[in-house]
Amino acid sequence: MKLSRGMSAFLLAFGVWSWVIWPNFLRNIWKDERSWDSGPTAFFTVHLVLVIASLVFGTIIGVLGARGLLAARRR
Repeated sequence: MKLSRGMSAFLLAFGVWSWVIWPNFLRNIWKDERSWDSGPTAFFTVHLVLVIASLVFGTIIGVLGARGLLAARRR
């Protein structure tokens, strides 16, 4: 499958955006009073899983974008 340069750049930007947004979101959730009650609450756990999944998918999508841009450069 061939990706256009524009689509590859979009995918790479999405991956970078994920790494900019989600760690900040986790810091905010960490500070939230609903996150802790003698240990992590369900509120915190659900959001932690969301952050982890989003970072994993963002990384995969960003790598695909980077590989697409590198392949387009070689052509």
